[in-house]
Amino acid sequence: MKRILIIDDDAELCDLLTKFLARESLTAETVHNGETGLARALTGDYQLVILDVMLPDTSGFEVLRRIRAVSQIPVVMLTAKGEEIDRVIGLEIGADDYLPKPFSPRELVARLNAVWRRYEMPPAVQQNAPEIISIGDLTIEIEARTVRVGGQPIEMTTAEFDVLLVLGRAAGRVVLREEIARAALGRSLAPFDRSVDMIVSKIRRKLGRFRNDAERIRAVRNSGYIYARPSQNDV
Repeated sequence: MKRILIIDDDAELCDLLTKFLARESLTAETVHNGETGLARALTGDYQLVILDVMLPDTSGFEVLRRIRAVSQIPVVMLTAKGEEIDRVIGLEIGADDYLPKPFSPRELVARLNAVWRRYEMPPAVQQNAPEIISIGDLTIEIEARTVRVGGQPIEMTTAEFDVLLVLGRAAGRVVLREEIARAALGRSLAPFDRSVDMIVSKIRRKLGRFRNDAERIRAVRNSGYIYARPSQNDV
């Protein structure tokens, strides 16, 4: 049975979610402040963290930053309704997904399952995929979920790895934003949803540019992104 840590100061919401998740055969434990939540999240006892942005002692963003400094545990953030900046910042820091309040518990479970599917890489998916994708100096090891540029390891969150994998598999052709969202995030994009753009931006910074200063991942206006196939002079 998977164990979930909920870090949220809304005791009523935590109680509701705990009971609902129990009916889905998921064990949830709750913490109502950031410092205690951070300590519990890093124990290795949980398979996922649900983290509220607004906490009484410290922000959820700070908790996420400190989690990401030492752990790649999946994190789904709860944000205020309509606060796009919260979603953008959360994805920038390394959240795997977000859900604006108020939300349906069933939608939350669907988001959790989508994150787990990406994080755990079911064997059936692995069998149909090449073990290693190499594009110039970029190497993506699918089963190990590792990324290297020029032989140097690059740390990736679950969402970042999955978006890069989609682009890497399609290197040299444009992948629509909606296609990236469905394949990598397990959901469709909502209107004005910039989650794919923010994740791609984070990946770009981590990978750096080609040797000739060209972008590895290029935006195609009003369409999507393409991972450029490098020439010999690019890497």
